[in-house]
Amino acid sequence: MILDGYRGIWETQETDDLRDLARGFFAKEIVPNEARFAEQKQVDRELWNRAGEAGLLCISIPEEYGGGGGTFAHEAVLLQEQGFAGDAAWGNSVHSTINAHYINAFGTDEQKQRWLPRMATGELVSSIAMTEPGTGSDLQNIKTRAVRDGDDYVINGAKTFITNGSHADLVIIVARTSDEPGAKGVSLIVAEVNDLPGFSRGRVLEKVGLHGQDTRELFFEDMRVPAENVLGGVEGRGFIQLMQQLPQERLAIAVGGAATTEFAVRETVAYAKEREAFGRPILGFQNTKFVLAECATEALSVRTFIDHLTSEHIKGTLTTEQASAGKYWATDAQNRVVDRCLQVFGGYGYMVEYPIARLYADARVQKIYGGTNEIMKELIARGL
Repeated sequence: MILDGYRGIWETQETDDLRDLARGFFAKEIVPNEARFAEQKQVDRELWNRAGEAGLLCISIPEEYGGGGGTFAHEAVLLQEQGFAGDAAWGNSVHSTINAHYINAFGTDEQKQRWLPRMATGELVSSIAMTEPGTGSDLQNIKTRAVRDGDDYVINGAKTFITNGSHADLVIIVARTSDEPGAKGVSLIVAEVNDLPGFSRGRVLEKVGLHGQDTRELFFEDMRVPAENVLGGVEGRGFIQLMQQLPQERLAIAVGGAATTEFAVRETVAYAKEREAFGRPILGFQNTKFVLAECATEALSVRTFIDHLTSEHIKGTLTTEQASAGKYWATDAQNRVVDRCLQVFGGYGYMVEYPIARLYADARVQKIYGGTNEIMKELIARGL
């Protein structure tokens, strides 16, 4: 197959070794448990600790803060191997690729020392609370308030669609800390929420896909958080911090989308070789051959594009427009290819016992979170 033997320009022997480790971890800890994770609407809490023991958490955080000392190349390998395993339940991309980097990039040294080592071991699972019931991509209009009261902030508000919401021990909260208009009054406040008065978890949300990923509502009612927990120690910088980290979040979504696209093609080719109709494998029919040839070509083209952007990010030259292009292009392709692959499975493609059905349901949200693909095009257009 044209996908065989491909290797990204940023890959090294070190990332090859990590890939072997990650592949074994997913094969042992996640793939056999996918149905159970979906039924219980979350992965096992112990999975985080086992990932920490394996050195797979916070892998691109400096070693001085308990991380693996790697780069985005190492994060990309984990994201790819998760996609190649067909998994969308484990929220490590939010925990390690996104949240840990908010703290590493903007936290004070004391904050980094306090939180990152425990995130790297799995003692702390993290989530980021951006989206509100009435606020999606427009983060300047958030309503959650954090009012200074002595040495604390008193936080009131509600968040929704929060990945890792069930397991989160540590929550990065996007809140308004002043009455200054728009982005100027936004801060990021980090809260260790276990047994914290005023913090509560709402219902586990029923989603179209991602059934094994714990996604919840979070509520803050007169919740007190030490003022020293403002990320970076100075309020009013939250929106800038968000904007600086969003390109990595969007590239991470694109990397996972490209890998899942390839996984869908490989699963479908294997099925088409075994499934017979009219006395021969369905891969022998011209329509099936052409569909899968087109899907394999699209999967390869998407992966090479995203590998280029990954290389740019590793070099520190990835732009907001490039990250936005990668996110929208890869996730649009993911949805197109998975839909076409499902058709090859016929009626079995609609049965959840087949991975392609789960991939189909999981793919749809990829065009929504991290900023909708329509917003991605708006961001690209601003740079034209």
